[in-house]
Amino acid sequence: MLAIGLQGSPRKKGNSDVLLSMCMQEIQQMGAETVTVDVCRRAIEPCKELTVCEKKGICPIEDDMSREIYGLLRRADIVVAASPVFFYGVTAQLKALIDRCQTLWARRYSLKLNDPGHRTRRGFLLAVGATAGKQLFEGLNLTAKYFFDGISAQYAGTLAFRHIEKRGEIASHATAQTEVKQAAQSLMYGLAERPKVLFACRENACRSQMAAAFARLYGGDRWDVTSAGSQPAAQVNPDMAAVMAERGIDMGFLTTQGLETALEHHRPAVVVTMGCDEQCPAVPGARREDWALPDPAGQSLDVMRAVRDQIEAKVKAFIETAP
Repeated sequence: MLAIGLQGSPRKKGNSDVLLSMCMQEIQQMGAETVTVDVCRRAIEPCKELTVCEKKGICPIEDDMSREIYGLLRRADIVVAASPVFFYGVTAQLKALIDRCQTLWARRYSLKLNDPGHRTRRGFLLAVGATAGKQLFEGLNLTAKYFFDGISAQYAGTLAFRHIEKRGEIASHATAQTEVKQAAQSLMYGLAERPKVLFACRENACRSQMAAAFARLYGGDRWDVTSAGSQPAAQVNPDMAAVMAERGIDMGFLTTQGLETALEHHRPAVVVTMGCDEQCPAVPGARREDWALPDPAGQSLDVMRAVRDQIEAKVKAFIETAP
C-alpha cells in the first residue's frame, strides 16, 4: 500500500514539515510505502479554469501534477496533507494543488467514473497555527473535506495545534508526537493487516491493470492490491481504459511498472499471473495462481470487453473463495 504526504509549508524544516515527517515515519514503520511531495518546491501551476477537465477529464497544463501527482493520488490508500494557517486557509502552494484536483473531481462527478480505490482511501489533515482563535482551523477543515472528497478519499479527521509559530517548535510540544502516532495508527487500522496480492502479466497494460482495478474495487478492504509486468509497456492500453470506463470504472492516470519494482515494496501472499509465463517471478512463500486469459492488446474492442468480463468474474471468485 502507498501513503502520500503533501507538505504544504514554504518554510523548510518548519512545524508542518516536522509534523508530517513524524506521521509518515509512523506509517512507514507499520508497513506502508511512503512518498512525501514537497508541494512548494514542485512545478505546480494554479488552475487556469480552462474547463477541459469538465469535458475530457484531463488537465492540459503540463507540470508535476500531470506528470506525477495525479498518478500518486490515484495509487494512494492514504493521503496526508500538512499546512500552517495562512489567513484561515492552507498555504497558496497547497491550495494550487488542491484546485488542480478539480480534474479528479470532474472525472468523478461530471464524467461519472468511479476510482477503484474510493472505498478504502483515507485523507487526513495536519495543521498548525500561531494564535488561539476559536475558528482558527475552520477554513482549513472545510477545504480539506472537499479536497478529500474530490480525490475520492474518506475524510478521516484533522490534527491541529494552536500557539505554534517558531521554526521547529512543534518538536518540543508535550503531546504532539503521541497524538501523531495515534493518528497514524488510526489511519492504518484495517489496512496494514491486509494480505497482499500481485496481478502480473507481460506488459502491465491490460489484463493485470483490469484485475487490480476490480480487486481494489470489490475487495480493497480485504486485499492490498498491486499489478506489474515482466516487460512493462510505456503506458496503459487506451482501449482497456475505454472498456473499463464503459463499466464506470476510472483507469485514468495509471502507470505501468516492472515486477522488480513492484516486489521491492510489495511482498505478496498471492501472485496471480495472466500471460507472463516463465518470466513471472517465483516469490518464496507466496501462493501462485495462473489465469489462462488471452492477451487482448491489438484486438477489437469486443475482444477487450470479453477479457474484461472474464477478469471481473475471476476476481469476484477470488475474493469470495480466498481465505
